[in-house]
Amino acid sequence: MLCAISGEAPQQPVASRKSGTVFEHRLIEAYISENGTDPVNGEELSVDDLVELKQARVVKPRPPTLTSIPALLSTFQNEWDALILETFQLKQQLAETRQELSTALYYNDSAQRVIARLQKERDEARDALSRVQVTSSTNGVNGTNGDAMQVDGQGLPDSIIAKIDDTQARLQGTRRKRPVPNDWATGDIIQTYDVKSTADTQFTGAKTLAVDETGDFFLCGDSDGDIGVYDLKQGAFTTRSNVGAGAVTCGAWANDKPVIATSSGAVVVTQGGSVQANFHQHAGAATDVAVHPGGDILASVGIDKSYVLYDLQQSKVLTQIFGDAELSTVAFHSDGHLLAAGTSNGSIKLFDVKTGQEMHTFPSPASSPSPVQALTFSENGTWLASANQGETSVTVWDLRKTNVLKTLDIGTVVTDISWDYTGQFLAACGPGGVVVSQYVKASKAWEEPLRKAISAMAVRWGAGAKSLVALTGEGGVSVLGA
Repeated sequence: MLCAISGEAPQQPVASRKSGTVFEHRLIEAYISENGTDPVNGEELSVDDLVELKQARVVKPRPPTLTSIPALLSTFQNEWDALILETFQLKQQLAETRQELSTALYYNDSAQRVIARLQKERDEARDALSRVQVTSSTNGVNGTNGDAMQVDGQGLPDSIIAKIDDTQARLQGTRRKRPVPNDWATGDIIQTYDVKSTADTQFTGAKTLAVDETGDFFLCGDSDGDIGVYDLKQGAFTTRSNVGAGAVTCGAWANDKPVIATSSGAVVVTQGGSVQANFHQHAGAATDVAVHPGGDILASVGIDKSYVLYDLQQSKVLTQIFGDAELSTVAFHSDGHLLAAGTSNGSIKLFDVKTGQEMHTFPSPASSPSPVQALTFSENGTWLASANQGETSVTVWDLRKTNVLKTLDIGTVVTDISWDYTGQFLAACGPGGVVVSQYVKASKAWEEPLRKAISAMAVRWGAGAKSLVALTGEGGVSVLGA
């Protein structure tokens, strides 16, 4: 019998009741005091679980080969030779390991140098790409769609500046005296809104929605470059076409002309289903478009960190202003003298439309900055509402004090927002529903007259705020009304 711990014949053998293994009593007792388990199977073991074994005690004879001094010397010599051989092998293995480690470190250092060089070249290429300006294509109605390559930050023509000044003077002068139209919807009426009609656009992955001034037509587009104008009264499309310029990212109405931007960087102006102008000024995807209150100036933003102004009457590029961040959304002030651009880092930049100078930057209100999802100016001229991607709140900024006026918790991830003409009602939508927030001027408080569980990607007000048009992620359209 041999001890399972020492491997030698035990002087006082005991056996474990748990594993049946033989141990030297003093060794297993010390092991139990430290661990309390059987060293063979790991089960709990106490001294009481040990069974003492009886055996005849005999003296282990000395091996016959070690009974003489020459035999001992021979054994020692053999042990010494084995030890020297093992040491030599260990030194040899150590030298090989050091060589392999040196080679691995060399390869690692070379890889890091290559990665650093590639990252530097990538950053330089991105910076160069963000400053590339491409000429417009020439396949429009009059044979020219856009001007030649523009100079970065080129000043606006005097005629365009005059239009901006005239629009600002006309709208700003009447704003404070402008009464709410008598037939405009009230909060009590909006409380009764429900789905009146639905329409299937038959567009897969539709993600853009723009309603014209009459509220009777809406523009939608999809990831295949298809666009269509839908007549809500007739319940059918008036025009459907394919711009062939990549996925449609956003849309707007310039008077009666639908305008869309695409993932290829193209900005396309259509009318009656035919292309009127096709601009390719952005190096990369164009993320949003907005129309000046005067109706003759168009703005687009893109991931190339720039916004571009276009003259819609002459179908040409006016100027391109570059910044320090990718731009995700854009909106004109209700007077037309300011342009707000949301960035990929969550901040909002305000530009002077006439000079292109950055007037102010609103920081990201979110704890973890995310791209600005939507922007809309209130008709009172003093508020700007914004929503960040993945956030459940809408931030209302006060342009006079350049701070946060109100944070509205919508209760669902916000995908789009829209202010009505009077500036009383702010509609927001997302996967969790459509919510309308109302600012009551008499009490200077915010109320919530409407909350409908309709999953929507975009929402717009109809004429007189008497309807809400919501676009679903499946390409369907729901019209809410009293």
